Amino acid sequence: MKMENNEQTPIEHIIEERKQKVKRFICSGINPYPSKCDLSKNNADIQKQFSFLKAGQTSDIKIKTVGRVMILRNMGKATFLDIKDGYAKIQIYVKADKIGIEQYNFFLNMIDTSDIIAVEGTLFKTRTNELSIILEKWNILTKAFRPLPEKWHGLKDIQTRHRQRYLDLIANSNVKDIFVKRSKIISSVRRKLEELGFIEVETPILQPLVGGANAKPFITHHNTLNMDLFLRIAPELFLKRLVVGGIDKIFEIGRNFRNEGIDKTHNPEFTMLELYQAYADYNDMMHITEILIKTAAKEINSTINLEFKKAKMFDLIEEYTGLKLLPYVESGKMFDQVKHLNLNLHKDATDEKVLDQLFDEKVVPNLKNPTFVIDYPAAYSLLAKVKFNHPEIAERFELYMNGIEIGNAYSELNDPQLQKKRFIKQIESKKQSDEVVALPYDKDFIIALEHGLPPTGGLGIGIDRLVMILTDTESIREVITFPIMRSE
Repeated sequence: MKMENNEQTPIEHIIEERKQKVKRFICSGINPYPSKCDLSKNNADIQKQFSFLKAGQTSDIKIKTVGRVMILRNMGKATFLDIKDGYAKIQIYVKADKIGIEQYNFFLNMIDTSDIIAVEGTLFKTRTNELSIILEKWNILTKAFRPLPEKWHGLKDIQTRHRQRYLDLIANSNVKDIFVKRSKIISSVRRKLEELGFIEVETPILQPLVGGANAKPFITHHNTLNMDLFLRIAPELFLKRLVVGGIDKIFEIGRNFRNEGIDKTHNPEFTMLELYQAYADYNDMMHITEILIKTAAKEINSTINLEFKKAKMFDLIEEYTGLKLLPYVESGKMFDQVKHLNLNLHKDATDEKVLDQLFDEKVVPNLKNPTFVIDYPAAYSLLAKVKFNHPEIAERFELYMNGIEIGNAYSELNDPQLQKKRFIKQIESKKQSDEVVALPYDKDFIIALEHGLPPTGGLGIGIDRLVMILTDTESIREVITFPIMRSE
């Protein structure tokens, strides 16, 4: 078996040896980095088309394919190697008496694992029933300087997998499958919304003010304008401006950025779907949510349980803690009501923080089946409309699946006077805390509301988390191609 012993041979020596091979290729009149390679089939197509061959049977049809050299097994006068393209692996059988001893030795001396090559030959099935190509012609397409890592086929180190995603993709075939499914999920969401009459728009990522959510922003500076700008934490306030302007069904799929913690469900940059529909409310948003998720699940053949149910927030809290907490919202006494539950809360935590942590720790882990949690306290729902006969309750829901928050929606607050009061109140509370940046509220958004926002339903769905759920993946880092990592 031809293998470079990475543990005994310094990587610098391996790289230098491979650089010398590049020179030898060039001296032999061979371009080690040609511009293209014409192909008619990939390895998966070949495997499917010739699956009828029986063990020991040969086809006289000439096949040309490409791939990265994964393994070389030198058996003397014959060599087996596995090559892998972006679709499947196929075995190549190299015989000295087939291509000539001079070409055979040149091949063995010049080709290493991780090289990308083109091969041409006839197909046969080995006695172990593996489809293989008997090599007749070959070309180097890319001479790789670095070999695959030791035990590449079982690459499991989380740091390496996420920092060097390309190695992860080479080593673990299921990783590419996740990203292919992610692409299909996003495409299905986009197609379904377009079928429903929504149009897609883009709103600013660099924003002069922070709005649309309660989170710490990333701050940058524009030199020409000499002004600080913020990477958006949400596109909400700009999208609703467009609804004011008469675009009644609107959506955006894009990146948001929040300068906060990192864990299995949080990454500082993440992809969100936000949509708004004029003359609709949060009940309509529930209906759309079900349609989008069921369509996406069908697109990738997910077998996840999609029997959606509804439950009131404070009913769930009472069910799992025995506590009736709605009367204590904004009373300043929430901490005293829950301190016996050992939630590791700071004694000066706000009622909102107490409620959030209580719900996350005592209720959310029980929400395995898709659950619309409705009737949130209006006091903690800055941009949501309240129930007309119950002003302490917001027309809002959050969707939980498998113990993870997937979406958030509400009937949008379109009373400019009340929205302005809420903004001012939020700013005053921020000034007393260093948790978020205390900035002026968005006056232009209030002016837009004063021009008249129709009754509107709004919905946000975390695309990364949705992909996690539908692909049965445990960490958000597994569904983001290049997650944020700590410096080495």
